[in-house]
Amino acid sequence: MRSLVLRQPECTRLVVLTFALVAGAAGAADGSFPAKPIRFISPFAPGGGNDTISRALTQAMAKNIGQSIVVENRPGANTIIGMEIVAKAPPDGYTLIMTSSSLAINAALYQKLPYDSARAFAPVSLIATTPLIVTVHPSLPAKSIRELISLAKAKPGELFYPVSGVGNISHLAGELFNLLAGVKLVSVPYKGAAPGLNDLLAGRLSVGFNSALAAMPHIKSGRLRVVAVTGPTRVPGMPDIPTVAEAGLPGYEASTWYGVLAPAETPSPIVQWLSVELGRALNGDEVKGGLVAQGLDIVGSAPEQFAAYIRTEMVKWSKVVKAAGMKLE
Repeated sequence: MRSLVLRQPECTRLVVLTFALVAGAAGAADGSFPAKPIRFISPFAPGGGNDTISRALTQAMAKNIGQSIVVENRPGANTIIGMEIVAKAPPDGYTLIMTSSSLAINAALYQKLPYDSARAFAPVSLIATTPLIVTVHPSLPAKSIRELISLAKAKPGELFYPVSGVGNISHLAGELFNLLAGVKLVSVPYKGAAPGLNDLLAGRLSVGFNSALAAMPHIKSGRLRVVAVTGPTRVPGMPDIPTVAEAGLPGYEASTWYGVLAPAETPSPIVQWLSVELGRALNGDEVKGGLVAQGLDIVGSAPEQFAAYIRTEMVKWSKVVKAAGMKLE
């Protein structure tokens, strides 16, 4: 009979992990967690959507639990810098991150990452989602998704849309549209969303996959024509605007989403406790009202639901990245 012999590092890791699980379960059960401030990473610069949601949510949660939660901005490398910090942090519940759609996209887009996107994290809760808005310049003779598809088929490679970075959600939304509609809209990369939007407004580009916050003022002024929303349901503020799927492209959905992760192997009782407390903060009147006003659909899921959602997103965007021939080092 073969005996199982653990080398010293493996044995040490097993002992440490076992202790962490036992301590985590005890801490969550007896109310001693959290016993110190929680570090909350936002992998984007201050002032953006991820940062805004992180600060609103953690401020309310800190008040509820009676413990400080410190938001730390660690932008760069398409969120990879912040994600690596959390992937390598101790799995004790004291380091969290507000991740986004980039988690699923980067897993397909980059040939090498300093962490395993599918295994390095413990999903805690899907916080919110928000669709993009498909817009066209008013000079384009397309007032619906079907008309846009027909026009794109008649003019392959002649309709352009701006993206604020290779592989971001607006880029992938356009590539998913190409894949499902059998057309060829051409992406034009910009250093930031504003320059691309300005060229769309000026008529130098034809189509946009824009955030609601960026597009709404120009839709109201008539400088852009809204065609559809990219989410699974209509937007409450625009109930007459159909989704891309119901307007002629079944199966299409491309939403920006935000969710909280902990390091892998964080004890399940702590993950569950964090999920409940995030949900309690998220559904407070002040936080919920503020985020809804910004065009966000509030979710607040259980860890298991968030894990399943991430798996679905990874499969979807992997297919789009492969079909588009996109790869980054």
